[in-house]
Amino acid sequence: MKTKGLLSILVIIGSLSTAHAQSAVEADLTADFVSSYVWRGMYLGSPSIQPDLSVGWKGLAFSVWGSAGLAQARNEIDLTLSYSIGGFKVSVIDYWDDSGGTKYFAYRPKETGHSFEAAVGYDFGPVAISWQTFFAGADFQEADGRRAFSSYFEVSAPFRLLTLDWLAKAGVVPWASDYYGTQRFTFQSVSLKATKDIPCSEKFHLPIFAELIAAPAAGKLYFVAGFTIKAF
Repeated sequence: MKTKGLLSILVIIGSLSTAHAQSAVEADLTADFVSSYVWRGMYLGSPSIQPDLSVGWKGLAFSVWGSAGLAQARNEIDLTLSYSIGGFKVSVIDYWDDSGGTKYFAYRPKETGHSFEAAVGYDFGPVAISWQTFFAGADFQEADGRRAFSSYFEVSAPFRLLTLDWLAKAGVVPWASDYYGTQRFTFQSVSLKATKDIPCSEKFHLPIFAELIAAPAAGKLYFVAGFTIKAF
């Protein structure tokens, strides 16, 4: 009886510890150094440093991501609020950059540098899919000034081969968008990224990566390399 009672107490303590761990606030801070900034098949800048700070709790997360050009005076700050449960994830993102001399706290339509996007996705494990649509901010068709609701659909598949971690991605723009520079349904980006984790010490690892990115509609091909520093 005493043994069973002791085991019961240990099980209860273990359950409480697991529940506490699951409800704990988690934080993550990293910084990427990239040879060029290419996003969704679009060239957005020369060598850049891109810090990322995120805080999460019970599937709810808030992150601040930035990009600062090392050779060009181009700065970007993106704020993301997301919720994940299982493989499902929904997000709202505020993109802002200072191109065109836009000010951060300017939000009037056609004057703002902000673009607001809603995203939904599901990670099946071998394959993940996502859909993103701009619903507010600087996303208008130049011809008539109407909101474009520029959208992007992406399929990604991670795998491991030859001691490297790989990520294959393909993205399409489903309709005309001045934001992406498309006039119709377009294969916007196809990419293949390889990452190698280099152990520098027992506590410090340096992931390095290289990514080949094709932009079929624009007729462009990019090759980007970089590394990631993780603070915690």
